[in-house]
Amino acid sequence: MNIIIINGPNLNLLGKREPEVYGTLTFEHYFATLQERNPAVQLHYFQSNIEGELIDKLHQIGFSYDGIILNPGAYTHTSIAIADAIKSIPTPVIEVHISNTFAREEFRHQSFTAPNAKGIIIGFGLKSYELALNAFI
Repeated sequence: MNIIIINGPNLNLLGKREPEVYGTLTFEHYFATLQERNPAVQLHYFQSNIEGELIDKLHQIGFSYDGIILNPGAYTHTSIAIADAIKSIPTPVIEVHISNTFAREEFRHQSFTAPNAKGIIIGFGLKSYELALNAFI
């Protein structure tokens, strides 16, 4: 099973950025733990702060992978282009968010990407990724 985790803008700063919201663990460390716990899954990771690179990655793997776990970051609330990219590929996408976006600023309550996702997992910290991975397994 080929699964990729795609993280959007500012998620490269996990472990440093707003630790009261996102925690102190880097994503790279967490990703290594996920790989260790799921040896039967070929788990890949990609992160970009650039909207077009996220779209290109969705196009690149969206016809060959078994699942995509996507945290589009702030693009969740602004990017119709990422929403269209999700809609245009057959690989199922599960949208994840580390924080409970509905408990934050009102603009974070809107997701343009969610209607095209298989499902959404929000508010469980980094465990949100594991829950999404378990949904694919």
